[in-house]
Amino acid sequence: MAQYLLSVYQPVGPAPAPDVLEPIMRDVEALNREMKDAGVWVFGAGLHPTDTATVVRQQGTEVLITDGPFAEAKEHLGGFSVIEAADLDVALGWAGKLARATTLPIEVRPIQH
Repeated sequence: MAQYLLSVYQPVGPAPAPDVLEPIMRDVEALNREMKDAGVWVFGAGLHPTDTATVVRQQGTEVLITDGPFAEAKEHLGGFSVIEAADLDVALGWAGKLARATTLPIEVRPIQH
């Protein structure tokens, strides 16, 4: 079976109010249980805000370390799930469920092995 990365993109800014966020988190936890029960879930995680990011890059012979995300954008990677699926169509089905649960866009990419 192939593995797919389901990337959750969220808008830059403060977290939603608890009355908005709590039902979303319940739906995400329910979906995680469903993926585990179906045997497709490999692992997943949420990420801390972009202000906790550190970028390391080589420039010439130096390695530069800077605070902040790699690129300024209106959206950023907020979390991810790695799943095993028979094919892209199956992975897209799970991504659709994740998009409904999070109310956010989900990017689906196959993982190279």
